[in-house]
Amino acid sequence: MAMTEKDQFLQTWDREFQTTKKVMNAFPEAKLELKPHGKCPSARELAWRIVSEEPVMVNGALTGQFDFASTTPAPKSLKEILTSYDNSHKALVEKIRKMSDADWQKTVKFMVAPKTVGDIRSGDILWMLVMDSIHHRGQFSIYLRMADGKVPSIYGPTADEPWM
Repeated sequence: MAMTEKDQFLQTWDREFQTTKKVMNAFPEAKLELKPHGKCPSARELAWRIVSEEPVMVNGALTGQFDFASTTPAPKSLKEILTSYDNSHKALVEKIRKMSDADWQKTVKFMVAPKTVGDIRSGDILWMLVMDSIHHRGQFSIYLRMADGKVPSIYGPTADEPWM
């Protein structure tokens, strides 16, 4: 049987989830309040953004309702953030596994430009979630370097994890 787009999504999302956890686990707990610029969130807040946006996007893809205002403040410790990430992610994966093909293909209203809402396929909302998470992980990896943490391999070698 051929792999469906939903199967491909779940496989990709799991791989990126594992990589993101690896990057977060490398962050020095004592430097969670690192804030490289006045317009930037702290490292703790950025890590929480990755975690807290997942349920908003998954539930929004399912219901058409995107409630970013209901996000709770970031926990104080990295351990709490990572525990929440594990628990929440597992529950969200199950929600997506249960999506029908019709649910995957339906369109929902979502932001497509500044002050502009348009129709987007639920499956594309979920792919957007993965890409946004990767984007924030890239930001977080810069914070990790600035915090003197060791940046693990993400898609290839790093100065801290050479392959050769």
